[in-house]
Amino acid sequence: RASITIQDPATPYRNVRSALVGIYQKRGPLGLWHGTSAGVMKTVPKYCTAIYIKDFLEERLPRPEAPDGQEPPRHLVLGRSAVKSMVAGVAGAALTNPLDVIRNEMFKTDLSVGEVVTKLYREEGMGFCARGIQKNMVAVAVPIAITIFATDFLVRAQHVR
Repeated sequence: RASITIQDPATPYRNVRSALVGIYQKRGPLGLWHGTSAGVMKTVPKYCTAIYIKDFLEERLPRPEAPDGQEPPRHLVLGRSAVKSMVAGVAGAALTNPLDVIRNEMFKTDLSVGEVVTKLYREEGMGFCARGIQKNMVAVAVPIAITIFATDFLVRAQHVR
């Protein structure tokens, strides 16, 4: 919450510590947890979607071919993993973008989830769902893709030994 608060150009806080103190003074201990519900609502589906897409592609993408008894060429294995990872990351980020918008708006306005959704829909219609999606692709899709790719790599390295 504090890191989002200090990103607002109009914030009076200079750093995360001063934002935490200010939030605590203004809203009490519960103020530090404001927006957590939207954070959880976005995190669970984001990772569930990403893992579902990764598993879906694992079953459907053609496997690299190799001569009998040999491992397939490493660049083909890594390329296949990269495709799965990138598609899964983008899907997870795109699906949960509206929840990122809701969470960030909660931090800026101190409104509840329901109040924020009503406000956003009244002001922007369904367009709020795509607000900031370009930044979200970098902030969310890239870390998910890297995590899935690294996990694939480590699991494969363990089995190849």
